[in-house]
Amino acid sequence: MLLPSLEDGITLLDVDGDRGVPILQSLVLDHLLLHDGPAFWIDANGLATTATLTQIAPSQRLLNRIHVARGFTAYQHYGAVCDLPTAVNKSIQMSTTDARAAGRRAPSRDEDTSPHTPALIVAPVVDAQYRADDTLGETHAETLQARTLARLATYAEGYDIPVLVTRNERNKFTESVATVADHHLECEQTRMGPRVIGEDFETLVYPVDDGAYYQTTFAYWRQLLAARATQVGVEPTTPAPSTPTSEGVGTGVTADGETVAATADPLLDAWTATGSGGR
Repeated sequence: MLLPSLEDGITLLDVDGDRGVPILQSLVLDHLLLHDGPAFWIDANGLATTATLTQIAPSQRLLNRIHVARGFTAYQHYGAVCDLPTAVNKSIQMSTTDARAAGRRAPSRDEDTSPHTPALIVAPVVDAQYRADDTLGETHAETLQARTLARLATYAEGYDIPVLVTRNERNKFTESVATVADHHLECEQTRMGPRVIGEDFETLVYPVDDGAYYQTTFAYWRQLLAARATQVGVEPTTPAPSTPTSEGVGTGVTADGETVAATADPLLDAWTATGSGGR
């Protein structure tokens, strides 16, 4: 309900506002929670930070399932992408050997997945090294990036898994990233938290204390803004769905369908407070 599921094929995640490290790593960890198998992360610009992964991972065992390769130049990044099948085969051999040595079959969440084969490939800021490498001309940089994207598309089809990519910025150089993507997710930072929009997903609720959720429907926002307009002396052009009191702005709706009273500033403060589901 709060995070979109990653479908097979290449998914491009565009994040407005910053590098998008928390939402990127949240999507990776969420996918590993729902699927068996390891994730293979071809890193650039240091986005595979252990500190962030450790802070947001609900289980430390998830971290053992993330294999990271780093490319500090365009050729190193491309080489890491090319060497991915070798890393996958080595991982399969090690995991199956360990399972046989333990004398038991590793548990599986469903019949279509395996704890040995890859569950996800991650390639954040896939354009970064090719854009920044001074040893490459523009034509050579575009060619090498195109080869990288072609290999990622081949892996997505060959392994039947999602490949999650991001780009450093949107311009002519990264148009090929959007072209090769099968799915597209947009994430924008709001005061309530990150809002994600995809073909079949849109963030509609934000978590608050005690496991409750405030629903971001048009009716709720219209009611909130009408109360704010009254507070600053601007007469609303349309009547609010309910009459606000001097202490509140109306009501919010939880995920369980419960109607709760909401105040103006304390509500926004609660959404953005540390540990309450905000930023």
